[in-house]
Amino acid sequence: MKRAIPAVLLLGWGLAGMAGGQKAPLFEHSDQCMACHNGLTASSGEDISIGFDWRASMMANSARDPYWQAGVRREIMDHPAAREAIEHECSICHMPMTNFQARAAGGKGEIFAFLPFDSGDARSASAADGVSCTVCHRISPENFGAPESFTGHFVIAGNGERQAFGAREVDAGRAAVMRSATGFTPTEAEHIQQSELCATCHTLYTTALGPEGKVIARLPEQVPYLEWLHSDYRRRQSCQDCHMERVRGEAALTSVLGQPREGVARHVFVGGNFFVPRMLNRFRQELSVVALPQELEAAAMRTLAFLQNQTARMTIDGLEVRGSRLVAEVAVENLGGHKLPTAYPSRRVWLHVVVRDRDGRAIFESGALTPQGEIVGNDNDADPKRYEPHYAEINGRGQVQIYESVMADATGAPTTGLLRGVRYLKDNRLLPHGFDKSTASDDIAVVGAAAGDGDFVSGGDRVRYVVELGEAQGPYHVEAALWYQPISFRWAKNLEAYEAPEPLRFTRYYRSMADSSAVLLTRSSRSAR
Repeated sequence: MKRAIPAVLLLGWGLAGMAGGQKAPLFEHSDQCMACHNGLTASSGEDISIGFDWRASMMANSARDPYWQAGVRREIMDHPAAREAIEHECSICHMPMTNFQARAAGGKGEIFAFLPFDSGDARSASAADGVSCTVCHRISPENFGAPESFTGHFVIAGNGERQAFGAREVDAGRAAVMRSATGFTPTEAEHIQQSELCATCHTLYTTALGPEGKVIARLPEQVPYLEWLHSDYRRRQSCQDCHMERVRGEAALTSVLGQPREGVARHVFVGGNFFVPRMLNRFRQELSVVALPQELEAAAMRTLAFLQNQTARMTIDGLEVRGSRLVAEVAVENLGGHKLPTAYPSRRVWLHVVVRDRDGRAIFESGALTPQGEIVGNDNDADPKRYEPHYAEINGRGQVQIYESVMADATGAPTTGLLRGVRYLKDNRLLPHGFDKSTASDDIAVVGAAAGDGDFVSGGDRVRYVVELGEAQGPYHVEAALWYQPISFRWAKNLEAYEAPEPLRFTRYYRSMADSSAVLLTRSSRSAR
């Protein structure tokens, strides 16, 4: 059931205060903010302009994301009777300004009515602005952390004053300048730094649809906030602490009368997606991209550095030769505050392990990646009706340890259709420290063989590899690598069946970039005689 639009939100659209009795808009486009929040420099000399950082992020490009557009089109083609509801639900967090505007007028959010974007049309420009500045900075904390706040049901402040919430106190003089220039009053608010702010859109439930669009199930599509809440990190770090890097030394937040502050948070939003920013860059003309090429590449590089330095570590333990077999244990540790990977279920992390003999010849390999983005040995990449199980021990080339969530449709078959998913067949994504799988709720539960694996625990996993040596001669060298792919092969491949512009465009993009669709997170190596 849809939550009723709160009165405070509706009031926001009826605020008076503009000249001539006109209504003050609830939101403003990002260019209104950039005028003062660009041109910023750290003490190191680095450009830390908030607007430039933001416009290369996935937040700014949430509506331009070609994978999202393709996915929405697929869902509409699968469930044509539910088109209006699908566009409304999917625009809440990806085109929030136009969605709120439609709701305030008694309608529903749209998506494809605004595509391709038209900068000369006010509503289209609002749609293209994605998760803009005055979306996040206008959210009220009144329903924070409550289930009714999830799936984009945040509340926009509308208490008679157009407040823009921020982490810092602003003196009366500077506040007057901002109010005069934008109509917004900067207001210090602790909640802008709380994980519950992010949770409103990044805790997402989908409803599986059966014949004639009837709801048959409810699925926790992505719930990183709930994973974080069940970990040790809830006492240590918020989402913002990890995903908005801090400026060293003092820096001003505005180029106009800026006051130097310590610990300014950059609006870079590093996370798990380096692939789509590069796709946006390569196909920028087709996708109406505004961010400059160098800004998008910088965003991708920051994300890669974040993934490679703060995500995971691994070791090879207990390596020994036992007669005609080599036995090794690969231990993987999750360094993040939620599952690895988390969020959208197209993401996967896996182990690539190679054993070489004294001549450097590979006598065993598990988890190699092809130029097409497939994992060799993965049942699901080879056959959409199957999936790779979780392993406590790997003893054959056709086995590979993949940390992922796999949805099932109403028939029990694997699916990549969000509105076909009724439950999970597998969820062995690496757990954060402090996560007790025995007490986890159903929405964040470990599913499949990993639930009973005594080595799959809080903080990581340990996998045993047993390799038949045959005639190979030592010393033997074991190489283990942990790889990550934000859009896995099967999730892209399944879109090829949909004869519509958005899915066909995305699959064309994916095929052209598949060889760079994954990144190495960490590696380890060890030798044994």
